[in-house]
Amino acid sequence: MKVLIGTTNPSKVKRFEELLEGNDIEFCTLKDLKIESEPEERGRTPEENAIIKAKYYGQFFDMVICNDSGLYFDHLPLKDDRQPGLNIRTPGGCERLDDEAMITYYSNLIKSLGGKVLAYYLDGIAVYNHGKITSYMENSEATKLSAFYMIEKPSANRHPGWPLDSLSLNRNTLTYFVEKGNNKYDTKEENVMIGEYRERLVRFLQEALGI
Repeated sequence: MKVLIGTTNPSKVKRFEELLEGNDIEFCTLKDLKIESEPEERGRTPEENAIIKAKYYGQFFDMVICNDSGLYFDHLPLKDDRQPGLNIRTPGGCERLDDEAMITYYSNLIKSLGGKVLAYYLDGIAVYNHGKITSYMENSEATKLSAFYMIEKPSANRHPGWPLDSLSLNRNTLTYFVEKGNNKYDTKEENVMIGEYRERLVRFLQEALGI
């Protein structure tokens, strides 16, 4: 089975390769197919944007997986202009930021908020399968259980495609996500929760792809 991952982000490609490892899937990317156009993402949630992308890239391939994420600072109101939300790479409507520009922008933002914030991601997934689109997103309350800290001082290490990992800390060990051997979640409750989420996500992807 061949599946298009609708992204240019190498870390997102790796994530889905790992989630669906052992399912006899050959993945290709937008770069592989020389697809340079992209849809206008006007959804109100990560799930809605993932659906928009899956429908768009379904024009080019029969089986597509798309993902969109929103970053939220727990103590800011959702409608606060400083809230990253869905516009993680284009905060405030600016030009799209590359990895290093993102680190600089969010380092300065977090500094203005006191140097340390509690943050969490909302993650939306959509699958296009020969004209049919199915989608999945965890609710915000469940996601908040896996919240982490973000601080103004970045690590010198980098995860290409996930630049904000250089500003993000495990809230229990206070170690950067990019540090070797660091587990983002290390309590028994967190690991159980993340394991259960992974199982739900893999099950969704398998059903959506007809595996």
